[in-house]
Amino acid sequence: MSSPSTLTFAAGGLLRRDDGRLCLVHRPRYDDWSLPKGKLEPGETLVETAVREVREETRCEVDCGRFAGRYEYRVPDDAGTRSGPKGVFVWHMRVADERPFEPDGEVDARQWVTPAEALERLTYETERALVRRAFEPND
Repeated sequence: MSSPSTLTFAAGGLLRRDDGRLCLVHRPRYDDWSLPKGKLEPGETLVETAVREVREETRCEVDCGRFAGRYEYRVPDDAGTRSGPKGVFVWHMRVADERPFEPDGEVDARQWVTPAEALERLTYETERALVRRAFEPND
């Protein structure tokens, strides 16, 4: 009998500039467009992970705001990567300092889009659903 999968924790941000545009990143390993995010490191809180990962992937200094939501997905077992569920916790963030983008092996492009454009560009439905929830009018 196999043991239950352990949830892998990750965190990231809905990073926006003052013009309201949202930051998406392109990851060449997966050839996808996603929200900036990454795995929790030992000793970090989820908020610390979110700020670190967004800073690393976007090359921007950020101000972290309120919690935006979470989503979960299953990580496939490929090339030695642990499979199982991953929970991603996301915060609203504002750009404090936008630096020139320098591509690397993890993220090779950064793009600023409107929330509506993000719904068209994001690769994963889980992230599109979070963007819809975060930016829908509160009537």
